[in-house]
Amino acid sequence: MTRAKGWVARGRLRGWGGVTGMAVACVVTASLTLLPLAHGEGALGGLDTGPGATSAVPVKAGECKDPEASLPASGDDGPSIEKIRKRGKLVAGVDQNSFRWGYRNPEVRSGTLEGFDIDLVRAIAENILGDRDAVIFRAIPTNQRIAALESDKVDVVVRTMTINCKRAEQVAFSTAYFQAGQQVLAPKESTISGYDESLKGKRVCTAEGSTAYDALDEKSFGAIFKDEHDGTELDEDQLTVPNQLDCLVRLQLGEVDAVVTDNALAAGQAAQDPAVELKGDAPFTTEYYGVAAKLGADDLVARVNQVLVEYRRGGAQSPWMKSYRAWLAEGLPGIEGPPAPKYRSN
Repeated sequence: MTRAKGWVARGRLRGWGGVTGMAVACVVTASLTLLPLAHGEGALGGLDTGPGATSAVPVKAGECKDPEASLPASGDDGPSIEKIRKRGKLVAGVDQNSFRWGYRNPEVRSGTLEGFDIDLVRAIAENILGDRDAVIFRAIPTNQRIAALESDKVDVVVRTMTINCKRAEQVAFSTAYFQAGQQVLAPKESTISGYDESLKGKRVCTAEGSTAYDALDEKSFGAIFKDEHDGTELDEDQLTVPNQLDCLVRLQLGEVDAVVTDNALAAGQAAQDPAVELKGDAPFTTEYYGVAAKLGADDLVARVNQVLVEYRRGGAQSPWMKSYRAWLAEGLPGIEGPPAPKYRSN
């Protein structure tokens, strides 16, 4: 709350866009702890793919060659599924401030949660519980996604979470449900041209625990992206923030020069504020989002993969494509379908 008040009091918005009020509202409602949220609208969905060989062994660091390969799809029950059924609710970790992915619609009195990720959560609840509204949403910041699963605060995380080998040591992923990539977001008048030498000396914001931070850590082009106390327990980081939307606010305040994030998220932020834009012709990485579950919850992962089989099925009329057209096509045009799933083999 203090940060949002400071933003309004300073009034240094530099004429940035006519929807900054929405960004403020998102930051005010963004939670740094796990909070139950209201139910939103969703869609049931799913693609037909060939089966893979079953493997119930979690991916280990030394074995991780293809982190997008997941357990074969299955409708079988197991302990994780039974736990959800006994509770009568699916508990899902989501975002509530990523426009078009998981956000509270300010035009709806109840502040309904909507977006591409929310649609997928409801499809999972429909499959397991027969009711797409049987969901408890918990808002979690980017840097708490894994911790929320490890501490059993949520059953699944559906929050634009990139699948990679490092994370596959800590959580179990479904097959990929979206392809994205890292890209630079900056003011339209900025001299920054993309992920290149134009970043030298520029202050760049990323979310803590994000693949964007890892990308800059590997190659920064001289950008300033680390706070002096990165890696310590001190608060008030200027360049690494708990929630990705905080970067947009810092950009609007002029506290940073650019943001590096998934192009899928950046497109939503550019839609929120027409004074910013994606820089560069294309993303400089290729990444895939997956639904995350706790390590060992193999029955739940296999069930999510079965939901995704159905979610992808139907070509242009598939639930996946209907959700894409509803939420993402305007900012990310030209996508013809979801990524093909990969399954593990022995």
